Amino acid sequence: MAAGSAPASRHRLTGGLPGFALVSASLIGVAAVGMSMILRGPGDSQAIWISAAVAFASQVAAFPAVRRLTRSNLVIGWATGSLVRFGTFGVYALLAGLVLHLPMTAALLSLALFYFLSMVIEPLFLRS
Repeated sequence: MAAGSAPASRHRLTGGLPGFALVSASLIGVAAVGMSMILRGPGDSQAIWISAAVAFASQVAAFPAVRRLTRSNLVIGWATGSLVRFGTFGVYALLAGLVLHLPMTAALLSLALFYFLSMVIEPLFLRS
């Protein structure tokens, strides 16, 4: 029995929310390091890492709802995920510029990249 339960427990760690969170964190982290090497202006690195945190938190928080909606209607789930990304992008653009005074190019380019990366891998975890 123990040998049969190992693949199931491994699947729980690599599929669904835990897998999505792990792969998202890895991709976002690697992309943030890369962007920090390219965008080297004053405050750019801080803006990139704040964007990374925003992208990761919003994607992981929205994943269970998107997954639930996708099971009943693929288009509704996809649209919900897109609305979460678009909405947080807009709110972040306002907060980054007006409140946090971050360099907008680094903040918004990095957030867009992080959302794109997580959007590409998301379908791999929605059905698991």
